[in-house]
Amino acid sequence: MKSILYLTGFLLANFLFLSEISAQQTFVNGSVTDSASGEALIGVIVTTSQGKGGVTDINGNFHVEATSGEIEFTLNYTGYRTLIQSRNVIVEQDVMLEFKMVRTSKELNVVVVSSGRYEQKIGEVPISMEVIKPALIQNKNTTNINQVIDQTPGVNVTDDQANIRGGSGFSYGSGSRVLLVVDDMPMLSGDAQDVKWNYLPIENVSQIEVMKGASSALFGSSALNGVIHFRTAYPTSKPATNITMFSGFYDEPQRASLKWWPNANPMFSGINFGHSRQVKQWDLVFGGHIFNDDGYRYLETEQRMRFNINTRYRFKKVDGLTAGINANLMRTQGGLFILWENDSLAYTPLDSGIQNYKNFRYNVDPFIIYRGPKGHNHALRTRLFVTDNNNDTEQGSLAQFYYGEYQYQFRFKNEVAFTAGLVGSYTHVVSDLYDDAADGVGIDSAAPRIGRNMSAYFQFDKKFFDKLFVTVGGRFEYYRLDTAVTEYSMVVRNDTLLTVPFRPVVRIGVNYQIAEATYIRTSYGQGYRFPCIAEKYVRTSAGGLEIYPNEKLQPEYGHSAEIGIKQGVVIGNWKGYADAAIFWMQYSNMMEFKFGAYGNPLTDPLFGFGFQSVNIGPTRVRGVDFSIMGEGKIGMLDVTLLAGYTYMDPRSLAYNAAVDTLSSTANYNVLKYRYRHLAKFDCEVSYKKFSVGLSARYNSYMEAIDKIFVQVDNIIPGIKDYREIHNKGDIQFDSRMMYRINETLRVSLITNNIFNRECTSRPSDVLAPRNFAFQVQLKF
Repeated sequence: MKSILYLTGFLLANFLFLSEISAQQTFVNGSVTDSASGEALIGVIVTTSQGKGGVTDINGNFHVEATSGEIEFTLNYTGYRTLIQSRNVIVEQDVMLEFKMVRTSKELNVVVVSSGRYEQKIGEVPISMEVIKPALIQNKNTTNINQVIDQTPGVNVTDDQANIRGGSGFSYGSGSRVLLVVDDMPMLSGDAQDVKWNYLPIENVSQIEVMKGASSALFGSSALNGVIHFRTAYPTSKPATNITMFSGFYDEPQRASLKWWPNANPMFSGINFGHSRQVKQWDLVFGGHIFNDDGYRYLETEQRMRFNINTRYRFKKVDGLTAGINANLMRTQGGLFILWENDSLAYTPLDSGIQNYKNFRYNVDPFIIYRGPKGHNHALRTRLFVTDNNNDTEQGSLAQFYYGEYQYQFRFKNEVAFTAGLVGSYTHVVSDLYDDAADGVGIDSAAPRIGRNMSAYFQFDKKFFDKLFVTVGGRFEYYRLDTAVTEYSMVVRNDTLLTVPFRPVVRIGVNYQIAEATYIRTSYGQGYRFPCIAEKYVRTSAGGLEIYPNEKLQPEYGHSAEIGIKQGVVIGNWKGYADAAIFWMQYSNMMEFKFGAYGNPLTDPLFGFGFQSVNIGPTRVRGVDFSIMGEGKIGMLDVTLLAGYTYMDPRSLAYNAAVDTLSSTANYNVLKYRYRHLAKFDCEVSYKKFSVGLSARYNSYMEAIDKIFVQVDNIIPGIKDYREIHNKGDIQFDSRMMYRINETLRVSLITNNIFNRECTSRPSDVLAPRNFAFQVQLKF
């Protein structure tokens, strides 16, 4: 930690030095928007007749060095007409020049930042990506972000665990091969490295970007399977207030035996609110969320309150320098349902056992960013993320995660970008779950588990001939978890084996624009994931199932490759992209939970049988992925579309039918807790003040699960019979109808699971029956 403090002090000193230099210069500020939609344009190249230049940021703003007088501005942006305008400028006046550009391209203007850690058009990105806009989140009455993530093509969420293209199975809530990133920094819990979806501030989201494929080179461990980047918003020059109120209820399930409530149906209700404004040099955004859910499963209730704030100060005398603090906090309590009583009482917990919890989480994110006028950008981002979990089953934990990242980026005028960074993190976790010597009466008696990470990364992006985009990057990753450390052996001169305390990973991507709106791409990326504290040290019971630690668990690593094509689609004034990709993911030392004899047969339950995270050896997942997205007018209708289909073939490369007998599909080779087919669809159509939307999600039958669940019926009663009946896959439909009364007020009726189908995300987890919500949105 001393090293991190020294590094922080050194970087701050450099920022102050840069500030002194910049304070002697004069600048003019401006903003660039789309002439039709008013949307901010990111990455517009701005040059002046005085020979200076700049690039618009994520809010469409730019600043260029200038002197007072008549200045001619030239704005260039792919897909828009070149704009040349003269303005009379007085640099001493704090005035924001406004420019509007006219679109000419057949392409949809979608800008992402996840692929290169800077603004890029989605068509030029060398890896498959999907983008979720705030409108979809609001219109579906999303109360938990996992609901909209599960609507994304190629992605499914199994009991809160995200899975991209079949790269992961089900691991009882510990470990993730998909990295959740919030504003460029990881947001995984310190102990289990799982995602807390209900913690994400849906009341302040600008965009969610989903990267499919290994992304460890830029984002580090846990990005082995992909990245979900949640980006919060900053205000524009006009203040804005949003309030969303909703209330709803769960309908009766089709099978009468599932209904546990005697009279009134369980209800849910909540409110989201947010406000953003600029106050002189300050950018301020704050919001909150209150939610109460009676629960469709017996005793599984939830009450949560969340508050978030984003602040940013734009230094007036040091143009390009910003600093601020973002924060989010949530308190939640309720009951946690893990396993059903049996297939006829699927909404009742096993032995009426429920875990009652009270949790408190918060993160505080100080940052300082300097964007130099000649393309030199510096950013220092830090985060403290604390999760304090308390429950009545002696499974509480206190996890503290400290993170710091310095990033340098140089944007050349000839469309070259160089990005490099240093990362350090420190994890401190205290829990009886991870300490066999603890007395079992509270975390105060448990010894802490300590994790450390240091890494360095770089990426070089270059555009050739205005058509060919090439990306080359790498990362060096060091981990230490108690006494376990990263080790990597490589052959050097004279066949000498050299072992180093870091793991290198690389990333290569190529994207070529073969026509105005047609891009072909190929990419190769390596990934590396160190075991989390829960995977190595957890000793607990989950719904009667024993889970054992494995201190010998080794890191997993692998690579993913794809070749794809993205095609612009135009129907009238509707513009979108159709995307197709062939992908291949291969892993070594893959970590999976596996049933076996890991405990003491004389003293432990079930004679020592239970689950443990183990290295199962080499695996491979390959398949194809199709998606289409777009928005615009078709005739008199405004149409927004997001849809896709994914086929996956998940296999073990070390399969031996004589040895691998613990899967329900022991007679053939397929990885557990995965689907072969996924299909997603969402379409919204608007006419004047009316809007209607339809969503659909399909997954094929989950062929392979642990054999013990279908072989021994008293372990979890009813799973075998239930799977024999429900063996055709699952499909759900949702609908929404909206009416805008005026510019301020809109009302909606949302129906989820229209046909009241009985679906599961994993064995013993039947999803919600049909439910209705009435929503009111206010915008000022």
